[in-house]
Amino acid sequence: MAASRAPESDGRRTAAAARRRKREAEIIAATRALFDRSGVRDAQIDQIAGAVGVNRAIVYRHFTGKEELFALTLVEYLNELREELVAADDSATDPPDRLRAITTAFADYGVTHPAFVDCAQTLMRRSGPELLDEISESALFRLGRAISSCLSVLSGALEDGVESGDFTVDDPTLLANTLYASGLGALQLARVGILVKEAAPGIPTVGQISREQVRDHLVASALALATR
Repeated sequence: MAASRAPESDGRRTAAAARRRKREAEIIAATRALFDRSGVRDAQIDQIAGAVGVNRAIVYRHFTGKEELFALTLVEYLNELREELVAADDSATDPPDRLRAITTAFADYGVTHPAFVDCAQTLMRRSGPELLDEISESALFRLGRAISSCLSVLSGALEDGVESGDFTVDDPTLLANTLYASGLGALQLARVGILVKEAAPGIPTVGQISREQVRDHLVASALALATR
């Protein structure tokens, strides 16, 4: 009799797992919608839960906490970003043009999705041990896989440039990570649109900077670092 009940039991577990994945996806979608509408800083779990039609306890049943929910929402942005980077990358062109196209695609995505930049920087403020304490291993793996899949597009172009002699990069992986991190900071500058400088010694003033200027700077910096 026990054997005859096993398939039914397996079916219930499969259905429960499917419902759990569906609810998780709904919560992440609601989180992203809130980020895109109101920004990351003001996002509250109660708002996210209300958008899904559940209470906050249900959210915490699916995620270890706010940090994990934000991390998995970042994964959604990163998966989209990778599609943009892959579409921009053309292995038939020379490495400098590939690097220029990939960096431009990164900058354009960040300008179009400022919440992506905010979400990524929010998590980067945490140390590795802190993230391990606040995010489950499975969520951290998904986040790492999403980041590395984006960086692999960039590092692949850098590696091909080294092989062809166009680039002089000792560690393409390190440079790819550096360009990603510094690019996030520059994209915040594009969002603010303000430069701070000295009008005279000790006298500050502000100027304007456009998104296009920031994008062009990111491209020029990437090429300079790859060919120094």
